[in-house]
Parts: sequence; structure tokens; C-alpha cells
Amino acid sequence: MSIHSDPVIIIGGGLAGLFCALKLAPRPVTVLAAAPIGRGASSAWAQAGIAAAVSEGDTKEKHVADTVAAGDGIVDESIARLMASEAASRVHDLLGYGVPFDRDLEGRLQVSREAAHSESRIVRVRGDMAGRAIMQALVKTVENTPSIRVMEGYVVEDLMIDKGAVTGVIARTEAGRGTQVKLASQAVVIATGGIGHLYAVTTNPSEARGEGIGMAARAGAMMADMEFVQFHPTALDVNKDPAPLATEALRGHGATLINRAGERFMLKLDPDAELGPRDVVARGIYAEVMAGRGAWLDCTKAVGASFAEEFPTVYKYCRDAGIDPVIDPIPVIPAAHYFMGGILTDADGRTSINGLWACGECTSTGAHGANRLASNSLLEAVVFSARIAAKIGKGNANYTEDWSKGSVDRDDLAAEADTAAMTTLRKTMSASFGVIRDRKGMLQGLKTILELDQANRDAAFRNVLATAKLVAVSALRREESRGGHFRTDYPEKRAEWQHRTFLTLSDADASVSEMMELA
Repeated sequence: MSIHSDPVIIIGGGLAGLFCALKLAPRPVTVLAAAPIGRGASSAWAQAGIAAAVSEGDTKEKHVADTVAAGDGIVDESIARLMASEAASRVHDLLGYGVPFDRDLEGRLQVSREAAHSESRIVRVRGDMAGRAIMQALVKTVENTPSIRVMEGYVVEDLMIDKGAVTGVIARTEAGRGTQVKLASQAVVIATGGIGHLYAVTTNPSEARGEGIGMAARAGAMMADMEFVQFHPTALDVNKDPAPLATEALRGHGATLINRAGERFMLKLDPDAELGPRDVVARGIYAEVMAGRGAWLDCTKAVGASFAEEFPTVYKYCRDAGIDPVIDPIPVIPAAHYFMGGILTDADGRTSINGLWACGECTSTGAHGANRLASNSLLEAVVFSARIAAKIGKGNANYTEDWSKGSVDRDDLAAEADTAAMTTLRKTMSASFGVIRDRKGMLQGLKTILELDQANRDAAFRNVLATAKLVAVSALRREESRGGHFRTDYPEKRAEWQHRTFLTLSDADASVSEMMELA
């Protein structure tokens, strides 16, 4: 096992990790990524854009109010206010890195509206290409920044901890298939993304399976709000893994949801119908699909002939599946999309472990509460990664040491197929901890997770299972329905549960014993 020393190590090559690295420049930083930077990132697949109150008539106070309302009673308002206040500055940072956000004829940023927003405030790129454009610009900028060393093909398996503080990481080369290496550092930033790939139907890439969250939990870090998983209502139901996304902006443009009989079923479920909160719309679609009536997104009148120009990404997804969205409704299904829970951090990205920081979807800052407001995800990633960089501080040195920048060619880093154990876990999470939950199903799901854990010998999968266990225990503990957490045995909100939840992995293990005895 070889040993190297790096001033700052960032785990993850998505939006949060790369933005943090750029904001740290010219301080030397090493980015460790299992896949080529940008490629294994959920941010690259984000279609709608980034929420920011930059248009005339909009205010950060309105943005905060919408965020709090969507979060269903448990948003940390001080965090939401901080995020909204710094939104415009971070958008201008992205412009400086070369992101070609849409502008109107007068040169002002062009914005669109999404569900649960009271104003048009989604800054976008060519309708539905924001995520891809942002990541392309950041990757190019990172590659041209001498202070940033990118190590592709490195799977971080463990944090090194001494006397309650991080001293570095243990990683494995060749996308987790090669030799172990130790990298010493007194500042480690986890930016590994969410947990969508823990579910059988997801819009997330295979790298988003909660490894960074589980690794931090196994090191003793405090977790928060682990029961809250957001399911995007309108993934394309075309048997693709990951499931292609039909952006919420389509509904913002007036597209409607219909069942096999042509009925707009959301009209009777929410006053805002198709533009209701994501959890409400997801449950509405799920109910139609489970009842055999199916669900389709009808864009033929609202978008029609301009589809290819206004929403080129979704148009391509549809055409690849043999659907012409100009004249045909698009079959849709809810898919695991975003994780509101994760590693607990403060306003500056600090975790409960000295020297360990975290940003992006792997965290729980309190900004999203029980249900994230659309397009606040990219915003949270850039706001808090920038705050981490400001706290860690800046230096003026570039790298001089010359050692391997990656152990394999980028083309050899394609995601591997799921193992049998991973397939079982994904089916279990969807069945037991999906759009709709109940105690009996969740206990059965937890039992399967424990069985997989007992049979597991793989270090990286151990982190995945730790995350799954934390989701399971948190969901079983919260005996109510709120935001992304809906239980048929506790279908209403309860005042005594109007608060965030916090736990460590040792807390979860203690609860597991009690839960299994009662099962």
C-alpha cells in the first residue's frame, strides 16, 4: 500500500466537488473520482437549471418562502436564507467559468418557472441542457487549473481517523478493482452525490449509490433526515437504467398528466394539479400506474412542434425510445431522483468529525427539509462548496510532485453491471422504501439489508449497505407522512414529528436490534 500526502482531498468529480476545487484555487487540491470527472455525476443529467432570484419582481425572500413551503415544515430557514442570498453570486461564478446560460434579447438572464415556485427563477441552458452545460464548462476549467490534480479511477473505501480527526483516506485504484493506496490529508471534502442507484428505477447514474455517506457514517459522522428520498414524478417509462428524465419545465410550459382514459388525474389531487409538489405528483402517478391505468405526460398542445428546439434532451430520449413527443404522450413513472438526507453539516460544510467537510447531495444542510424545491439542488451544491473553500482557505502553490494522475485509461472506467447483491438491494429499496411505505414492508426490507450485510465482504459495498440501513431505520422511526416520506399506516402529518432527525450508525444499529425483536 503506497502512501502520499495532499493538502486537501476532495472525493467526487461532480458539480459540488469540482466547484469546491475551483474556488480553492490556487491552493493545491486533489480530486479523487471513480469515473472520469463529470461523467458519473447526477448534476450532468440535471435538465432544468439552477434556482436564483435574478429576475425583475423576484426576491430572495420569495425564494426562501417557496423553499420552506416545499420542505413541509422542517426546513432550516436560516440555511435556506443563506442559500437564496448567495444564489446570484454563484450563478455569476458559473458564468465566469463559461456556462452559457440563456439570455433574452437584451442580454438579461432568461428564467423559467417550475413546480412550487411562485416566480420564474430557473436559470437554464437551451431549455433542458443546464446540467450538461455546467459540467462541461467546469470540467474544462478544472483541466486548465494547475492547482487541481484529478485522480480518476480511484474508489475511496475508508476515512483514516486519529483521535477523532480525519488524517486521510484509503482508496483503491482501477475503479475499485486495483491496489489500495493511502493519501494523508488534514482536510477531506466528501462530494460523492446521492443514493438514487439504491433504487431499481432511478434517474441517477450508477455511481450515486451512497458510498460516501456510508463511509462517513462508518467513521462516526452524524447523519440527518435519512428517511427523505425524493422521487421525480416524470421519468420516462421505457425500461432504461438509469431512467431518462422528462424535465419539470415541461409541466411548467403547460404539459398535462393523463391516464389511459385521457383523464387529468392530478386535478383532483392538488390545487396546482401538475405543478403541485413533487411528492404529491409522484404519488398521483404511482397510484395510476399501480392501478393499471398508466400515466402519460401530454406535451402535444403545450409544446408540440417546437419540442426538438425547446427541449432537445428530452426529445432525443423520446425518439431513441420510438416516441414522437410532438404528437404522442410520453409514458412516465416516478423514479428515485434526489436525497434530502445525508451527512449533517453546518452552514460552512463542516461535519461532526474534525477535518471532514461535505457538500452537495451527500449532505443534509437543512435547506430542503422533507421535500426539495425544484432546481435548489444545483444551487445548494455551489453555495456550500464555495463556503467550504472559503473556510479551508487559500494558498498560492501549485503541484510540483509528479505521480500518477490515474491508474487506468479514462475509456476503461465504464460503470460495471450491478452484482447480484446490488440488484437484490435495489429491488428491496424500491419495494420497501419507495414512493409508498408501511411498517411491515419496511421491516422485511431491513431484514434483507441485514442479510446482505452479513454475507458481504466487499469494502465499498459495506458503505452502500450502511447507507441503506440508515435510510431504513430512519423511515421506520418516523411514524407519520411528510414530504418525500409517505406511509400508508401513518398517512397524516403529526405535530410531534415536525422536526429534523439525527442519528449515527451506532444509533441505527441499536435500533435495528429492537426493531427486529418486534418484527
